[in-house]
Amino acid sequence: MGTIWILVAESSRAKVYEMQSRKAPLLELDEFSHPESRQHEHDLTTDLPGRSFDSMGLGGRHAMEARESAKEHEAKVFAKTLGVYLEAARIKKRFDDLIIIAAPAFLGLLRKNLSDGTNQCVIEEIDKNLVQHDAADIRAHLPERLLAI
Repeated sequence: MGTIWILVAESSRAKVYEMQSRKAPLLELDEFSHPESRQHEHDLTTDLPGRSFDSMGLGGRHAMEARESAKEHEAKVFAKTLGVYLEAARIKKRFDDLIIIAAPAFLGLLRKNLSDGTNQCVIEEIDKNLVQHDAADIRAHLPERLLAI
């Protein structure tokens, strides 16, 4: 068995564990926090959206909507940070296989921010938010086929 890393993440927190053997407890290697993702939308933005004139020439003005919210932007920033971290670790051969356990919406962001090389290391994805769970509980959520000898 090669070294297996387990990334457990949501939009504002993440932990990286190592599974040294199929029967050993998970070893926590690293912890990340992105407090900006937990802030309220109005705390992240400093200005109101711009205004535009009515396209029909009727003289009305409308607030322009942002393409993505500040919270969505911060989640993307955090996903990119984790992707860069995992890529650096993969290049240094710190893991052979990767399991990702993430809140469903954040799992999609993570997928978009993994390099092709790191993506090829992913052996399992679990769409659950377990970042606040302890290592034993996280291990219990892993599929049996990964824990078999």
